[in-house]
Amino acid sequence: MRRHHPGPHGDGPHGGGPRHGGGRHAAEGGWGHERHERRGGRGGRRGVFEASELRLVLLRLIADEPRHGYNLIRAVEELTGGGYVPSPGVIYPTLSLLEEMGHIAKADAEGARKPFAVTPEGTAQLAQDAATVDALFARLAALATRRAHTDGAPIRRAMENLKAVLMHRLGREGVDADTVHAAVSILDEAAQRIERLP
Repeated sequence: MRRHHPGPHGDGPHGGGPRHGGGRHAAEGGWGHERHERRGGRGGRRGVFEASELRLVLLRLIADEPRHGYNLIRAVEELTGGGYVPSPGVIYPTLSLLEEMGHIAKADAEGARKPFAVTPEGTAQLAQDAATVDALFARLAALATRRAHTDGAPIRRAMENLKAVLMHRLGREGVDADTVHAAVSILDEAAQRIERLP
């Protein structure tokens, strides 16, 4: 029988929000939504990591120091500069799976909510997959850098201005096809010029 793991808010079998399916099934279903899971992403787009990669990321963070599920969510958010925030519906089933695999266990700590700590089996798994783990954390760092470059105030202002102009100019009645094609050509040219920037 799976043990009860209270989450940061104490609701649901694992806390932290509603449960999304069973431990193994949910954990292998990929990441949730961004900023939950990919900010600005399109429906059906691949998540930041595969489920097996997520397990290694969480295992490494827990090996660094014992953590609760909420701490892990915040840790990933900090590593990506706020560019990625995994949902509780993904984190808690993945923790359950890691515990079932014997890679983590409840740490000895005061209070009702005991953090997870890495086990010898989990440490061995991290050593076995050290190169993969390093690559995963490099990917998190790259996401933080990309967010810093693309989510600054000037970029947001320019994108909002563009959106407002397009809606104002092309959203009016009687706009002909030539005007639409002209706007598309301008946007395509701008995209190409940005792509050629050093």
